[in-house]
Amino acid sequence: MRVFGVTGWKNSGKTHLMERLVAEITGRGFSVSTVKHAHHATEIDHPGRDSFRHREAGAREVIVASPVRWALMHELRGTEEPPLTELLAKLSPVDLVLVEGYKRESHPKVEAHRAATGRPLLAPDNPSVRAVASDTAHPGLTLPVHDLDDTTAIADFILREVGL
Repeated sequence: MRVFGVTGWKNSGKTHLMERLVAEITGRGFSVSTVKHAHHATEIDHPGRDSFRHREAGAREVIVASPVRWALMHELRGTEEPPLTELLAKLSPVDLVLVEGYKRESHPKVEAHRAATGRPLLAPDNPSVRAVASDTAHPGLTLPVHDLDDTTAIADFILREVGL
């Protein structure tokens, strides 16, 4: 499975870049799935819903299915968060999986960077970062640097990197 990530500090533009990349790459005829990492307890269900009530009652997994989509929710119930490789194995085959977050994992990544965050680049200390997408220049950086808003160039780079 071809996997490429988008990483960066909070408010660096990761999610907006991911959204644009999915649209750009699927627009070129490739199938894309995504994995989004969150550092906090993410709730995709709502109190009062049947599926929420099933989980609250103790169900380990709940599938919600309809004529237009289905979703699987898995409660960890105190067990450790699964590694990215385990989550990727649960996905159906696609041309490319784009991963948002997971800074410390070894898959190749592009770093989203905005000067306004006041945070330094991750790239110099993270060998899995293959390029930077930024709203500012980074003289002396040996990696490719793309304009953060140049979705086409960033998509071209990713597709070349994964061999598509």
